[in-house]
Amino acid sequence: MTDRMFNVLFLCTGNSARSILAEAILNQEGKGRFRAYSAGSQPKGQVHPLALNELQTLGYDAQAATSKSWDVFAQQGAPQMDFIFTVCDSAAGEACPVWIGHPITAHWGIEDPAAVEGTEIEKARAFAQAARFLKNRITAFVNLPMQSIDRMALEHHLHQIGMMEGTTNTHTRPA
Repeated sequence: MTDRMFNVLFLCTGNSARSILAEAILNQEGKGRFRAYSAGSQPKGQVHPLALNELQTLGYDAQAATSKSWDVFAQQGAPQMDFIFTVCDSAAGEACPVWIGHPITAHWGIEDPAAVEGTEIEKARAFAQAARFLKNRITAFVNLPMQSIDRMALEHHLHQIGMMEGTTNTHTRPA
């Protein structure tokens, strides 16, 4: 068994909410075994204030969170990713850059809390729910026996994690 650090990239179109939440949660929950990053295909350029508020409420560090393009991670000298997870349906359907090293990918789509309209309480509730769904997936992910299962089995487990409560991936949900 190795103490290898795994690099994980969370992708979403705007990189202002879901991918930011996932990055901060995994960086803490990964307990030094995982280094998380986030990016977007069309980044908003700023992190949604309710995402930062939710992370602070839950005790996650998000001081370094920035909204950036996924192109940053496709450039020479960028960290090589072991895993790439799309957390929104539009990013899952986009043509991604070619990732060095052929990382394992999976779609973990959840509803966009930034798209919720209503009162401030309803909006905050949407961010809390998104964070909960992501934390559940991340907890399942970090508890997988990475060193003892083969790539195909690992990919299967990651796709199953993406189908956990809150998924937006309706075409592969069990009936």
